Amino acid sequence: MGRIKIDNNRCKSCYLCVTTCPKGLIKKSSKTNRLGDYLVEFDDKNGECIGCAMCAKRCPDMAIIEVYK
Repeated sequence: MGRIKIDNNRCKSCYLCVTTCPKGLIKKSSKTNRLGDYLVEFDDKNGECIGCAMCAKRCPDMAIIEVYK
């Protein structure tokens, strides 16, 4: 089981992490950033994250700041 933490101050809502997550655990949030864009959120209620870090590698703004197993 893995976990990630998303830095909402760095996220620019490109949603690359959403399309990259092999388990589909990163989703568009109802929260917005200072520009009014919808942020993303990590939703892993069932412990499905495998800690592959693909989302962090794909993020152009390094907004995913922790990935651990």
